[in-house]
Amino acid sequence: MLYPARLTRLATDHPDALAALLCGILVLLGWSALQFNCLGLALLLFPAAYVIGGFASAQEGLTTLLQEKELDVDLLMIVAALGAAFLGLWRREYYLIVDGAVLILIFAISGALEGYAMQRTEHSIRSLMSLTTDTARVVVGGQEQLIPVAELQVGDRIRVKPGELIPTDAVILEGETTLNEATITGESLPVEKTIGDEVFAGTLNGYGALLLKVHQPPESSLLQRIIRVVEQAQTEKPKSQQFIERFERGYARVVVLVGVLLAILPPFVWQWSWETTIYRALIFLVVASPCALVAAIMPTLLSGIANGARQGILFKSGAQLELIGKVRAIAFDKTGTLTTGNPQVDKVIPARGYTEADLLELAAALEIHSEHPVGQAICQYATQALATTPLSLTSIQAQPGRGIMGLKGDTPVCVGKATFVQATVQTVPADLLSLTDQLEQAGKTVVWVAEAGKILGLIAIADTIRPEATAAIAHLKRMGIEAIIMLTGDNQQTANSVAQSIGIDRVYAELLPEEKLKIIQYLQQQYKMVAMVGDGINDAPALAQATVGIAMGVAGSDVALETADIVLMTDRLEKIATAIRLGQRSQAIIKQNIGFALSFILLLITTNFIGNITLPLGVIGHEGSTILVILSGLRLLRG
Repeated sequence: MLYPARLTRLATDHPDALAALLCGILVLLGWSALQFNCLGLALLLFPAAYVIGGFASAQEGLTTLLQEKELDVDLLMIVAALGAAFLGLWRREYYLIVDGAVLILIFAISGALEGYAMQRTEHSIRSLMSLTTDTARVVVGGQEQLIPVAELQVGDRIRVKPGELIPTDAVILEGETTLNEATITGESLPVEKTIGDEVFAGTLNGYGALLLKVHQPPESSLLQRIIRVVEQAQTEKPKSQQFIERFERGYARVVVLVGVLLAILPPFVWQWSWETTIYRALIFLVVASPCALVAAIMPTLLSGIANGARQGILFKSGAQLELIGKVRAIAFDKTGTLTTGNPQVDKVIPARGYTEADLLELAAALEIHSEHPVGQAICQYATQALATTPLSLTSIQAQPGRGIMGLKGDTPVCVGKATFVQATVQTVPADLLSLTDQLEQAGKTVVWVAEAGKILGLIAIADTIRPEATAAIAHLKRMGIEAIIMLTGDNQQTANSVAQSIGIDRVYAELLPEEKLKIIQYLQQQYKMVAMVGDGINDAPALAQATVGIAMGVAGSDVALETADIVLMTDRLEKIATAIRLGQRSQAIIKQNIGFALSFILLLITTNFIGNITLPLGVIGHEGSTILVILSGLRLLRG
């Protein structure tokens, strides 16, 4: 039984469903009145059913007609229903009024079901928003205060108790625990966290009490970025959907034109009666409408986006889900993408006449201005190895892909790749050149340091290959990806060593950001559809140029995350294959839906001309095919 409170909630949450319910009641009462020959009552009930069930469609159709000068499906349905009603009044065959009312009712029910199906998809995506907490427990002067998360500032210290949600991205200052990061990464197993580790908003704290330090504004948290791109994904329409909508408008004009011809010509050509002619023309308006065709794409793509989000793959729009399934070549950055992005200083090798402290002190003072993992590794190592205060340098100039230079007082200093640093010095020690060659052959990255035109020495950096990299590359090859390429700013020998160990055949090394972009353009000439996977600022131009840019969500820089089309929230390379499968499956379902929709429209039109279909049956066939297409698209919500 529907109590007033339930009706109020139904009207608020599902107005389409309430309108369909009331329309159905009125149609049933009107039909019953006709059965008992209460014509006056019936002629009061049916107009009410028409208004309640068809108001939303009529409003949308008239708005489209008046503002955009276009016809749409909603207006066609209303015209067909009103035409049936007027024909019934004219011929005093009141069952035609019932037919028109049934058309309105079924169209209203279909709209309610479509709305419910779309709400399911949107709920699966927007459930991310319920993962945030509104308040945070800030520690000020040894006292705890609850404040809104939006008021948190960088540097604030917050306390999180066991079982509570992490309010914003932060770094652990005290405590250790396990975090359930399934909301962010899609991985169900808890992750161990201790001092110095980063934690993310919306993840669930386990057994330990934590003291955290906010290191970025709450609006920049990983979860908030996810929510923003999800909202963007629902408003941006892929090219296929834009094409279908343009097609719908032209198609609707053709349907109206053919409907008018069908309402005029048959009595002269086939000797039909005028009543039969108009009735068949009205049925044609219903069954020829492209509702199922229009619904063939977006429910499928939104379902795929929701499925990907549950698995730690964030598609920024349906267009990327379309494109990823067509990719023929994939280019990978090395550091932070194929490797863990957590390199460690392996060796510090000072030149003759200098100490390790001299080398580290200068290198760290320059690299502190870098976001590259290699620079961060040097800074971390220097902090642990040196007890002195970091040097203060001026005129810092970073050249992405090359190195960093600055002034120590009036003395020029620089750190970076061999060619970059060697260009600033007069002589290069032969023993360091030989040692560099050995280290690079062993897969190490070598950073050179110079001051006042003299080489201070080398720092060898070792980065570990991601454990899943070899299997992920092999899987992509088995899926039919034609080319897998490495693009890196690292030296050729180190890049070759990493590529050979994980099965990559083509390597482009010692690249600047603009050179990575040019290679992506070259690859697009060969393969058309090319994906780029990266994590750093220097990858941003290539990510933007690629057909599909894929960023590593945890290790990735803000610029890479903003530029990329797809974000891997788990930083796990095997998710690329999952994304491709989702894209391929979505395209297969869309093709099935379009084929089914066109076939069913053709079948209904043919049946109408044969004369073996009534208006209610035409409506049931038309709206039933639309609902089937939507439900078919929702298959992607499953596993």
